Amino acid sequence: MTDDPSTRPDERFTLASERTFLAWMRTSLGLLAAGVAVLHLVPDFSTSWVRTTLGLILILMAASASMIGLRRWLQVRTALQSGAPMPEAKELWLFAVGIGGMAVLAAVVTVLGIE
Repeated sequence: MTDDPSTRPDERFTLASERTFLAWMRTSLGLLAAGVAVLHLVPDFSTSWVRTTLGLILILMAASASMIGLRRWLQVRTALQSGAPMPEAKELWLFAVGIGGMAVLAAVVTVLGIE
């Protein structure tokens, strides 16, 4: 990358991309905290295997969020630097569907009182 102002990406876009990356990291930390909480802090929530399944899925989603966020940030940074189009949002859709599925699963377990 050069310091020529005409070829450098606008700092506002770079900083916005970094804020988005940090939002992915906050999401990852939130999912990790939720997974640990389900595993260790709510022993009355359903049965052991249901708690373990939900907790592990949340922890795996936390790991995915950090990796997706990092990959996305790198793709956006490269696109900004080279003037290329922004990357597709396939991973974002997959992650959103995963979060929605997790919410539905937790709701079903709660409403049905699966034991």
